[in-house]
Amino acid sequence: MELSKNYIPTEIEAKWYKHWINKNYFSSKPDDREPYTVVIPPPNVTGVLHMGHCLNNTIQDILVRRARMQGKNACWVPGTDHASIATEAKVVGMLREKGIAKSSLSRSEFLDYAWEWKEKYGGIILQQLRKMGCSLDWDRTSFTMDPDYYDSVINVFIDLYKKGYIYRGKRMINWDVKAKTALSDEEVIYKEVQSKLYHVKYHLENGGTITIATVRPETILGDAAICVNPADERYKFLHGQYAFVPLINRKIKIIPDEYVTLDFGTGALKVTPAHDMNDYQLGQKYNLEIIDTMNDDGTMSDAAQMYIGLDRFEVRKKIVADLEAAGHIDKIEEYTNQVGFSERTDAVVEPRLSLQWWVSMKDLAAPALTAVMDDEIHFHPAKFKNLYRHWMENVKDWCISRQLWWGHRIPAWYTQDGSFTVAKTAEEALTELKTVTGNASLTIADIYQDQDCLDTWFSSWLWPFEVFNGLSKPNNEEVNYYYPTSTLVTAPEIIFFWVARMIMAGYEYKGAKPFNDVYFTGIVRDKLGRKMSKSLGNSPDLLGLIDQYGADAVRFGILIASPAGNDILFDESSLEQGRNFNNKLWNALKLVKMWEARLASTSTCTDSEEATFAINWFENRLNQVSAEVDELMTQFKLSEALKTIYSLIWDDFCSWYLEWAKPGFEQPVDPKVYNKTIEFFEKLMELLHPIMPFITEEIFHLLKEQNEDLTVKLQGKPIPADETILAAGSLLKDVITKLRDARNKNQLKPKDPVVLHIMAENTNGYKAIEPILMKQVNASSVVYTSTAVANTIVVNMEKDKFFIEAEQQLDTAAIKDRLLKDLDYEQNFLASVMKKLSNEKFVQNAKPEIIALERKKQADAEARIKTIEESLKSL
Repeated sequence: MELSKNYIPTEIEAKWYKHWINKNYFSSKPDDREPYTVVIPPPNVTGVLHMGHCLNNTIQDILVRRARMQGKNACWVPGTDHASIATEAKVVGMLREKGIAKSSLSRSEFLDYAWEWKEKYGGIILQQLRKMGCSLDWDRTSFTMDPDYYDSVINVFIDLYKKGYIYRGKRMINWDVKAKTALSDEEVIYKEVQSKLYHVKYHLENGGTITIATVRPETILGDAAICVNPADERYKFLHGQYAFVPLINRKIKIIPDEYVTLDFGTGALKVTPAHDMNDYQLGQKYNLEIIDTMNDDGTMSDAAQMYIGLDRFEVRKKIVADLEAAGHIDKIEEYTNQVGFSERTDAVVEPRLSLQWWVSMKDLAAPALTAVMDDEIHFHPAKFKNLYRHWMENVKDWCISRQLWWGHRIPAWYTQDGSFTVAKTAEEALTELKTVTGNASLTIADIYQDQDCLDTWFSSWLWPFEVFNGLSKPNNEEVNYYYPTSTLVTAPEIIFFWVARMIMAGYEYKGAKPFNDVYFTGIVRDKLGRKMSKSLGNSPDLLGLIDQYGADAVRFGILIASPAGNDILFDESSLEQGRNFNNKLWNALKLVKMWEARLASTSTCTDSEEATFAINWFENRLNQVSAEVDELMTQFKLSEALKTIYSLIWDDFCSWYLEWAKPGFEQPVDPKVYNKTIEFFEKLMELLHPIMPFITEEIFHLLKEQNEDLTVKLQGKPIPADETILAAGSLLKDVITKLRDARNKNQLKPKDPVVLHIMAENTNGYKAIEPILMKQVNASSVVYTSTAVANTIVVNMEKDKFFIEAEQQLDTAAIKDRLLKDLDYEQNFLASVMKKLSNEKFVQNAKPEIIALERKKQADAEARIKTIEESLKSL
């Protein structure tokens, strides 16, 4: 069949994905094979594919496809997370466009709209994963609010409450004023911002003023005290005295406490217990009044006495102006500080005292810490173990309640007087509350359920086992077969949100780790090193890139620059490299298929020494690389594995093997050479398939009639390579490269034949490659010599020398002139290296590897100078 001029991925990718799905290749059922289980980090139902998803899912697909080709029962479970905050924000936005306020709806009415939105938009990202070629078992698609999953989340809450791990308490939390909900510490992203530091004068009861510096003057209205260091001589006379809050003149005490450091700001601190985590601790210690001056939407409350109903940042401007007008501002300075932003809405977070539900983490964390530190669970790269250990050893209690309607509703029930119990249903709760309150006449109408939902991560920490109904249907066949899962691929920024908590849940509810390995990807950044985001406008349209370059090229481009755990500076040129690689493969296919028309009959063929060597060498090179790739994949060095395969195909196969094995001009093709070449091409496609599935499947079927598909073809185990043949091939490549370079430099055209003189201690190595060497450098003959040959071009190969004798007269004057210029350059280069090495300070302070590099530069330069000098002598 005639192949198209260029590889066009769009139609081919759609064709093969449909074929794989129709064949049920991605479906998995428990059997007697070794399972290889991967659960997708469930993307938010609000999500669309971005470059981070591209990297994460490419890596998962590579691991799963490789396992499938190894004969394992590969099961990759897809699914989505309900994403409470993000989804509720989307639904509220949709309602706003319809002119409907959330506040005008009942909870059930709002949830009807939320489910409608989820059904319409919630599966978009899963459909997009198909375009990337992801081999997910679509029959297993899970959702964190599926009925069974929902029940399991509620049951876990009840169980942990009964065990004493979950409690309700009033504590300082991070508050998202935009989403109007609590956040956990891990959901706060700290950014360095340029602020202003306001030095504010507070009048003292006994006359005079004390100056306090603050970046949040709007919180002044909630001040309950002033704190100074007891050892600070400037303020000792003020201990126990009083000052007045500016503008509202509330009388507050001056307290001494070592919490304030001597060198902090002005040495005096305003204490606002309702609006600062540390101030709250001081407030508890000294029994200070807690004055909450802010509403849940970030506007000022009645307790502020001023600016009631105005937004906190508008108040900041107004209060500064009013303080200045009243003479309270001493000075204003530019100030760089860290400010917490909501990971979900990017709103500036407000510390707030709030009654919430919490999980006590210390005991749950203990087995999860041991599992990672003892390598029962392996982190790749291992450097993340230290980060994990630090967090787990300093773990804080987890705030799990969210002031939202979309999500898993907290199964707590209250009476009007504040008594409460935790139960699965209102009926169960009523029975318990009658006992708790001693009121037998209570009815369902007298009790109400908690309005809050659970933190999204409280459901996703059950993901590795609950996607197999491991809790809702304990000890079922599937969870017993697929759990623990094999590999988790995720980003390091959710190591605490999700990874640590899944490990805790695994040990608590399955008595076993949730996965064997965790592969941490890096963060995809732009060329300036900025994290990709919609707000910065630096995040490319991934689906557009797939349309432009093809899914294989995009997968290639993101992986080639992605060593595990290190951030990726994304550059579209890597996708162009992937597209070029596709074209290289396609052109190689066209070349090999052209040989088909020139096949000779077996009887007329004689063994070609060049082709025989080429086949032996490449077969061993293929075996060598197959073993290397297998080892790299096992070590999760996927980027390095791709580079190794890329080099094998681009250089060894396309540039060397095909060149060595191809017949002469208009010569017939030996069927043995052709069939062996087809076999090599097939094996290369096998090796590359997990990374670039579409083009490899297409080429595999175009090479010859196949009775199976590549995606389910079992890969054989690597065969040991013959080092002697590999060494001969390596020598041949080096010699050809150097001799061709020498010919080019001396303006010898490729068609001009030469006589090649070889002066070597051991000539046997060259005799083994002589026929193919002659063909590749157009040598009419090879002569072995023990002495230098005059009027030739000299080429050095370590201890051996080659003398190229041209049949026509060489322009010795031009050659001599070029050699003298080269000699001058090399001598100057050597002088600069020697200057470094003779510098004692440099030698003493430089790292050993730097010194070794400089010494290698010296040796190489000296060898080049020696060759040039010998070449000059031969002219």
